[in-house]
This record gives sequence, C-alpha cells and structure tokens, in this order.
Amino acid sequence: MGSARALYERFKLLIHEAAKFGVVGIVGVFLNIAISNGMHYGAGVGKTAAALVGAVITTIISYIANRYWSFRHRERAGLAHETMWFVALNGVGIAIQAVTVALFDHGLGLSGKLAYNFALVLGILLGTVFRFWSYRKWVWAAPAEVPDGHEALEPALATVPDSSAVGDEAGTSP
Repeated sequence: MGSARALYERFKLLIHEAAKFGVVGIVGVFLNIAISNGMHYGAGVGKTAAALVGAVITTIISYIANRYWSFRHRERAGLAHETMWFVALNGVGIAIQAVTVALFDHGLGLSGKLAYNFALVLGILLGTVFRFWSYRKWVWAAPAEVPDGHEALEPALATVPDSSAVGDEAGTSP
C-alpha cells in the first residue's frame, strides 16, 4: 500500500486538476451534445455549424469553470493573457472537433444520427486531451510551489491555525 500512496503523492496535483477538469468536461460534453443536436435536428442547422456553435457556447462556460475551479491554485498571468491563450487553444480544440465531424460526414460518407454523434463525441474527446495538456502548459502557469496537501488545492477546506499558539519573532509568547 505504501507504493500506491507514494505514487499518489507524486501525482496528486495532476490527479486533482484532471479530476476537476474532467467534471467540467463531462458537463460540457453533455451540454455540447444537447446544443449541437438541438441546433441540427431541431433547428435544421448544418452538422458542422451546429457542432461549432455547441463548442463555442460550452467553451465559454468551461473557461469560467476551469479558471475559477480546476486551475484556481495556479499562477495568474492576467485575465487578458489567459483569455487570449484559452481562446486560441480552444480554437484548435474546436477545429479538432469540427474536422472529426466533417471527416465522418464528408470524407467517410457516414451521415446518420449514430455516426454524427459518434464523430461528435470522438472529436470532443480528442479536443479535450489537447485542451488539458495545453491549458496546463500555456494558459495557467504551474504553481510557484507544488502544494503539500489537499488543503493547498482546496484552501476553503483548510483549517485556520490558532493564532494564540503562535509567538512573536523573538520566540516569546503573546
């Protein structure tokens, strides 16, 4: 059991970030599929355009959730810098998704509802892997110091030390 704990300790920052990113992503996937299907099958918008609109809407939501939850403990480079990189890298993720849908529909001639949704989910998954890697690398910088425990990742859950037990700089008690 010690080796499993050591492995967890080594990768806990990655695990916590990936878990939060995954929750945001799962919500985004279901929302993206609902919007894309609603636009294509309900409003008659083309498949690729519907996939793009769904991706753009969920991108905005995921930016907010990732900035203020998944990666909130990371260094901040400023809202403008983060937004620019997020939008640019999301453009690549959206392009990955759109190209996947277009390849299935136009390249492979698979135009049924099942093929559309399979291509949509595959594109989302491929784009998500790219996004997670790129956000960690370019959008939100690594923390200045790797947190020692979960409390550093979830500061709201950390306990506040008792100030009466702390002495002054000279080592005397209050």
